[in-house]
Amino acid sequence: MDSSPTSLLLRPPMDTSTILFDPSILQKQSKITKEFIWPQNDRTNSLEVLQAPLIDLQGFFLNHEPSILASAELISSACRSHGFFQVINHGVDPSLSRQALDFLDHFFTLPLPLKLRHRRNPGSMWGYAGAHSDRFSSNLPWKETFSFGFHDTSLSHPVVTDFFTSTLGHEFKQIGLVYQKYCEEMKKLSLTIMELLAISLGVERMHFREFFEDSNSIMRCNYYPPCQEPELALGTGPHCDPTSLTILQQDNVGGLQVFSDEKWKSVPPVPDALVINIGDTFMALSNGKYKSCLHRALVNRQRTRKSLAFFLCPREDRVVRPPPGMVVDGMRKYPDFTWAELKEFTQKHYRADMNTLQIFSQWLLTASSSSFK
Repeated sequence: MDSSPTSLLLRPPMDTSTILFDPSILQKQSKITKEFIWPQNDRTNSLEVLQAPLIDLQGFFLNHEPSILASAELISSACRSHGFFQVINHGVDPSLSRQALDFLDHFFTLPLPLKLRHRRNPGSMWGYAGAHSDRFSSNLPWKETFSFGFHDTSLSHPVVTDFFTSTLGHEFKQIGLVYQKYCEEMKKLSLTIMELLAISLGVERMHFREFFEDSNSIMRCNYYPPCQEPELALGTGPHCDPTSLTILQQDNVGGLQVFSDEKWKSVPPVPDALVINIGDTFMALSNGKYKSCLHRALVNRQRTRKSLAFFLCPREDRVVRPPPGMVVDGMRKYPDFTWAELKEFTQKHYRADMNTLQIFSQWLLTASSSSFK
């Protein structure tokens, strides 16, 4: 089998116009259709729980040095192993988090024709998607998503609120205000975590915070309806996040799993805690010292699962390059790239998996050498 970078790129998706993810119809069928059935090796399971440390950020906000160092040490151990940890006392108002989760029902319980009015356009990441059937034709996830961008270069221009009112209508303005505030809080928290990541890696404390200060991030609302054959389906297939850092708010249903020590291990919800994981872009910034780990989401037969994922991303034209302290003897694991290049690669050429960064690096180097011939 040809394993060159170009041979591993996705072919353009087949015409999937007939594949519509309508839970009100699909759940009345006795079996799920073949497009939603995943290969057996992707569905293997275990009963183990991931040892993801619970980091209390109160000491950081109080500038208590011993607590900061202890948190950084726990983060370092987790990120060198699997890249997942949880945070509590993170400063995000629990009532805001609950409201942001509850508001998902306002959109995702709309009739399908109304949701389809707001589906994302070809080549865009923003808007509604049902099972990602606009991009793929098999191994479809049993979920719906609504995605939008966030940047806070000017708080006088609330980009999230404007997106909700312009896309969904003025009746969604209040919901847009909630998600605007939620994204602002996620940005603050992500910069705090970037300070801790810098300390844990032994680089200048403000380096990563300053790198992401003018970030262009992604907010994704996930909605996983009950599935009549959950043992055959997946809510989200195995993948690594190509972004830098993910802040995930789970509801109390559960379903997140991480592939660690050659096993799938669950990450049970902790009340008022947020799940943090390293993405491919930060793995490159750490010169491979910190892991972007394979993870997935399960569905169940009885309950709808909801989650909110905030993906921290650098400004699109910013060059992703590890700080000098991360490079020993000039040994770089990955070439320089911009977030715009990696985003385009995962949106147009390659379905994100555990090899995304490696294949992307090969693709970049191949494209670079070809341009000089």
